[in-house]
Amino acid sequence: MAKIIIDQKKCKGCFLCIKFCPRNLIRKSSKLSKQGTNFVEFISTGECLGCAQCALICPDCCIEVIK
Repeated sequence: MAKIIIDQKKCKGCFLCIKFCPRNLIRKSSKLSKQGTNFVEFISTGECLGCAQCALICPDCCIEVIK
């Protein structure tokens, strides 16, 4: 199964990846970044398709997909 790694220091919290994940495996974190915004986190359930839609849509290139 695939998984994704999110660079939480670079994530500005636009949440586009949440909208584009077909399996809804990315969620808004309850924690705040140093910039004072919520970042996103990957929900590791083993259901990730590795489609990389999240990485492609991320405007700050914060997401890496590992297959």
